[in-house]
Amino acid sequence: MEHETTTTPLLEFNPPSKKASKLQTLGNIIVSVVGTGVLGLPYAFRVAGWVAGSIGIAIVGIATFYCMLLLVRCREKLASEEPLTESRTYGDLGYRCFGTPGRYLTELLISLALCGGSVAYLVFIGQNLHSVFQSHEITLTSYIFMLVPVEIGLSWIRSLSSLAPFSIFADVCNVLAIAIVVKEDIGQAVVNGFSFEERTTITSNIGGLPFAAGMAVFCFEGIGMTLALENSMQDRAKFPRLLAQTFGGITFVYILFGFCGYIAFGEETRDIVTLNLPRNWSSIAVQLGLCLGLVFTFPMIIHPINEILEGKLNFVDRGNNEPTKMRKIWIYISRTAVVVVLAILASFVPEFGVFASFVGSTICAVISFVLPATFHLKLFGSSLSIWEKSLDYFILLCGLFFAVYGTYNTVVGV
Repeated sequence: MEHETTTTPLLEFNPPSKKASKLQTLGNIIVSVVGTGVLGLPYAFRVAGWVAGSIGIAIVGIATFYCMLLLVRCREKLASEEPLTESRTYGDLGYRCFGTPGRYLTELLISLALCGGSVAYLVFIGQNLHSVFQSHEITLTSYIFMLVPVEIGLSWIRSLSSLAPFSIFADVCNVLAIAIVVKEDIGQAVVNGFSFEERTTITSNIGGLPFAAGMAVFCFEGIGMTLALENSMQDRAKFPRLLAQTFGGITFVYILFGFCGYIAFGEETRDIVTLNLPRNWSSIAVQLGLCLGLVFTFPMIIHPINEILEGKLNFVDRGNNEPTKMRKIWIYISRTAVVVVLAILASFVPEFGVFASFVGSTICAVISFVLPATFHLKLFGSSLSIWEKSLDYFILLCGLFFAVYGTYNTVVGV
């Protein structure tokens, strides 16, 4: 296949002096994966049952981690075969597997998924700020647009390694907030009393399982950042091990968080668990801490969107790491426009929980499971063992089935 000579988009390509350390990469992985969806997990446990919810999160976490490794393996294979034409992005893999249509489809799906996640972030922040300040004069939409200037400024930072300090700060905010929520959940469970017999283990409503699974997939967002994160790391050989350790920790925290939230509030659990907390200083601190963390997470999520858009508009040059002054101006304009458009879309979203599950059930399922398995089968073909082929086909078919069935259940309603 003849390779493109025109400019192609990058998720990130750092020069050696700007490579991220292991700690910086750890922070970037966490902030790329952990987002607003975690606060919907207790509700997902309510819908699916605490046993089904725990198993579902574990399965989704393992499957997502495996598919991220498939992307790295595909990139390494192409790099070893043609070292002068390294594939650095998800879109590059799409092109190398299926030509220009493969690139366009891959980048479109990634952009839509990241746009959905970004919109969910803005909706969540706006809803929580509206809940905290309870001002009748300031609408939810107004809170969302108050964030626009801050997010525009953060989006102008072009390097993942430069974003790492903000990522680590966001991680600290998220971890502290989640810890306080778990503490409040346990306190509520002790005060109110509960029995495991009063909590659903596995729901009898089969239609609720895809809804909960969609929320779980949404919680493990960030697969579009895989190759950018690996490429930004100083010692790329250690990336798989670091990714495994990080995913193991995130999966454990997700299960603990969902379990504690559902045990504490039972059938009264709301789609954003912070809305169940009593109105006191600690719950307000939780909401503000999560909002602050997500404010700094937002630029990480829209980073691939900006890179794809700038590549299509020829604002970046693959052979030149430092764009011209005029190109920089257009980069700033395009990144400003992206933030404004996402804020406008967020102002029309009616409900966080249903929207998050819908995004997870549709686009996230395709880019997280279907595309990595397809690329792996295409590039490795007959060299794969029967077990590897079977696993890839199983993931591919399950991803497609889940996308169709999960979408139906989300639209129709649980």
